[in-house]
Amino acid sequence: MTPGRGGEIPELKFGVARVSDVVTANGRHSVSSSGPPASASYATVTWAITATIALTLVAMIIGAPLFQATGHASFASTIYKAFSFVCHQIPERSFHLAGHQFAVCSRCTGLYVGFAVAAVVYPLAYSLKRIDTPRRRWLILAAVPLLIDFSLTYFGIWSNTHLTRFLTGALLGAVAVFYVMPGLVELSSAFARRFGREPLEANTPRPYRDP
Repeated sequence: MTPGRGGEIPELKFGVARVSDVVTANGRHSVSSSGPPASASYATVTWAITATIALTLVAMIIGAPLFQATGHASFASTIYKAFSFVCHQIPERSFHLAGHQFAVCSRCTGLYVGFAVAAVVYPLAYSLKRIDTPRRRWLILAAVPLLIDFSLTYFGIWSNTHLTRFLTGALLGAVAVFYVMPGLVELSSAFARRFGREPLEANTPRPYRDP
């Protein structure tokens, strides 16, 4: 590589790291900038938080009837109340455990379980660095079985079961992860770039100069 003006070698870029070599009369001094972008770690943290929240919700759904059965009625009531805002909680359409219904219906249980499982294994199927989503037709196709299962019962053609409601909900919940997670990762990366730029620049080493 040909030196530029003043004996300086142009800045080189290797992946995400940057190295500048400056040739002076006193020798050659290497100056490195800070490490990998914060967005990579933010993506991992975002995935971990999302998966943890999803698993916690599933634990609450299954735990509600157990709390009810073991004498923790007030705690169970709080869980039931919280989920009542997002689910009808009809007993006949809900799974039961220890003589008490889950905190949500069987279809919603499938949605939450499907989302949680897919969120946990997400890094194995999709890179956390990617912020693009699959084509929307896959999300639409994942919703088709649920719509069919609901419509046939609504119009009296056939009566769905706990299993069909759970499976169709789980399918949609699992596929939805691949549309939700990239968006959350993109938001976290944008947050890192916006609020992490100033500290990174402030901590960037300056070229060494002999006294």
